[in-house]
Amino acid sequence: MTAGYGPPKPDADMISLIHHAIDSGVTFLDTSDIYGPFTNEILLGKALKGGVREKVELATKFGISFADNKSEIRGDPAYVRAAIEGSLKRLGVDSVDLYYQHRIDTCVPIEVTVGELKKLVEEGKVKYIGLSEASASTIRRAHAVHPITAVQLEWSLWSRDVEEDIIPTCRELGIGIVSYSPLGRGFFSSGANLVKNLPNDDFRKSLPRFQAENLEHNKTIFERVSDLAARRGCTPSQLALAWVHHQGNDVCPIPGTTKIENFNQNIGALSVKLTPMNWLSLNLLLLLMPLKVTDIRMTLVLGRTLKLLQCLHGKPHEHVPFAMS
Repeated sequence: MTAGYGPPKPDADMISLIHHAIDSGVTFLDTSDIYGPFTNEILLGKALKGGVREKVELATKFGISFADNKSEIRGDPAYVRAAIEGSLKRLGVDSVDLYYQHRIDTCVPIEVTVGELKKLVEEGKVKYIGLSEASASTIRRAHAVHPITAVQLEWSLWSRDVEEDIIPTCRELGIGIVSYSPLGRGFFSSGANLVKNLPNDDFRKSLPRFQAENLEHNKTIFERVSDLAARRGCTPSQLALAWVHHQGNDVCPIPGTTKIENFNQNIGALSVKLTPMNWLSLNLLLLLMPLKVTDIRMTLVLGRTLKLLQCLHGKPHEHVPFAMS
């Protein structure tokens, strides 16, 4: 709403959208101090007034310091404490429900960072601790110091490398999974047309997946997904979101939007139920004709294709939530 995806939108419009989302049943709001920076937390703080705070679980993040037009990854205790105090002030709250380390500081042992976060929990400033974009080994080390409640990562039809190590680690440890960019940073909403309509200050224009040499191939994938969605009676974005929802009850996708009509469409994805054949068709499409630039490695493509085919013989697999009989 306030950073990265083009110019900031009017506060009044975005507050109305947030209130509409809550009235529609949304109970989890996710932000970060780096969005803006700071402006997204300030906006959300305005939206939380008047008793709205009590209706939602509130999450924010720290770990990316921005000063003098330069960003720096930080996880030292002094910064952690200063960051939470700043976020609480901007949000206008006494505590947050979930506090993520947005990016991991490789110069500070994760045990030190989580140790300080543990103190914030004990002080009542933070209820639960989360990590974002952390490796499986980092998650294990952090969880040994204090329980990690959620890990945020990019997981979608487009980005699936996390299925190799990170998702299994989270599930082994009982950690929830928050999927950001579940629509492939908007690609599964409008395909190649997305790129044509992006303003110059939208960071997505620089992403490899949206460059001309990759876009023509990826456009074909979008057309195939659109065909599958039409047969299922939904939009491509709803089908892509439904795929994430079907990954399990421990997965919470957080699609962002600045338009009420897009939000309503995203909510509609909850009613899209994938049949075993829908599931298989989607997965095989992306595995046999992967997107460019995609995170899926060839070994993962070949291995999971064979595993998916097991469901044809009535054998459920970890990547297939039902057996086909």
